[in-house]
Amino acid sequence: MDLFLQRKTPVFDALKKVADDRIVHFDVPGHKGGRGTKELRDYFGETCMKCDMNSMKPLDNLCHPTSVIKEAEDIAADAFGASACFFIVNGTTAAVQAMIMSVCKAGEKIIMPRNVHRSAINALVITGAVPVYVNPGINKELGIPLGTSLDDIKTAIEENPDAKAVLVNNPTYYGICSDMRSIVNLAHKHGMTVLADEAHGTHYYFGDDMPVSAMAAGADMSAVSMHKTGGSLTQSSFILCGKNVNANHVRQIINLTQTTSGSYLLMTSLDVARKNLALNGKNMFRKTVSFAEYARGEINKIGGYYAFAEELINGKDVYDFDRTKLSINTLKIGLAGIEVYDILRDEYDIQTEFGDIGNILAIISAGDRMLEIERLLSALYEIKRIYQKDEKGMLRYEYIIPDVCATPEEAFFADKETLEINKSSGRVCGEFVMCYPPGIPILAPGERITDEILHYIAYAKEKGCLLTGTEDINIEYIKVVK
Repeated sequence: MDLFLQRKTPVFDALKKVADDRIVHFDVPGHKGGRGTKELRDYFGETCMKCDMNSMKPLDNLCHPTSVIKEAEDIAADAFGASACFFIVNGTTAAVQAMIMSVCKAGEKIIMPRNVHRSAINALVITGAVPVYVNPGINKELGIPLGTSLDDIKTAIEENPDAKAVLVNNPTYYGICSDMRSIVNLAHKHGMTVLADEAHGTHYYFGDDMPVSAMAAGADMSAVSMHKTGGSLTQSSFILCGKNVNANHVRQIINLTQTTSGSYLLMTSLDVARKNLALNGKNMFRKTVSFAEYARGEINKIGGYYAFAEELINGKDVYDFDRTKLSINTLKIGLAGIEVYDILRDEYDIQTEFGDIGNILAIISAGDRMLEIERLLSALYEIKRIYQKDEKGMLRYEYIIPDVCATPEEAFFADKETLEINKSSGRVCGEFVMCYPPGIPILAPGERITDEILHYIAYAKEKGCLLTGTEDINIEYIKVVK
């Protein structure tokens, strides 16, 4: 990494210059620097509104960058150890979909863990690619899906030698990593492209003693959610490409779905956040780890809760663990994760990343302060004291092995009928059902609905999980294949 180069912020510098030039704007956006939408200008500030501009020659063009955006992308590629980098302003969802669309056509196979984000399965609906699902390991005590073991990937590759690609979560939402290097080497030996969903792994590129990053492991492409742990604005991400990838083709695929009106607020945040990571990342993530380790130790002293970490490592489906993640199992205090999540927000004004059936996840970053860590610890102690109950009857699992009957594309676009969800057992699902966050489908199009799945959905609704994905916003009816 060239540290001299990393001090530059081409998009940010160009945007500031244009904003200061007092240009008369007869272009979009129509709010004209906030003058046309005064309420927003007064709240967000005049500078913010003035910097919300559209593409023009001094600012380059996201769809076909040749100047400042191109320079900023090249600098980002240097920072991440990639051969090419693309700014994504449609979120990491768009990045994951562009990766899959770049390597898989209709009818072609892609090997992937079933506990992927919905964006990956959405890409299969769009492209017609065929998933070869590899079931993750399961930790029965915590009830969570783990990573994918090398042996399971090997079996999937041997049984599907015609697969075009392998997709790996690096890490899972809970901070669990698979053996990225070995998976890459194995897939490459069989002529397959390796894609990484690194929505929660930005810091792997800059911190000390972190799990291996996709680019360092030799993966071909990675979707990196800069806004999650990298410090950029929400919805801004990178696609990274390795040396064997045709970056010009990837850009063409990105342009199929990415907006032609890229937000300069988002792009500038990518530019500045990358600089900050490159120059200060080691210190930032050293502080992050120290916060998370301290919180884990104190939470486990409370009793009942279990803040898990590297003790789960087994060299197989938990090859490594992200120590910045503060994942907390709540089952022993008789409360579902979503119940603790709701109490923290409603009673203590503490917003965690998500709560599911058995866990909550608190995202820790260098932007946190010890005062806030202590506030979380105090709240968890009080919640246990006030709300703890018998754990009898608690549902203990987050993952149900699917029975795949059709491809996501076939089921999503098939002729369907609507049934009451509690009368749909045995039918093939034609849409998604998931808790959001984390956005990992309980049911995806093409999977058989079972009594076990319906029990899980009913339990999640009862506990207060936000269920999404069906046309029926109340999740009382579901579309099934005729």
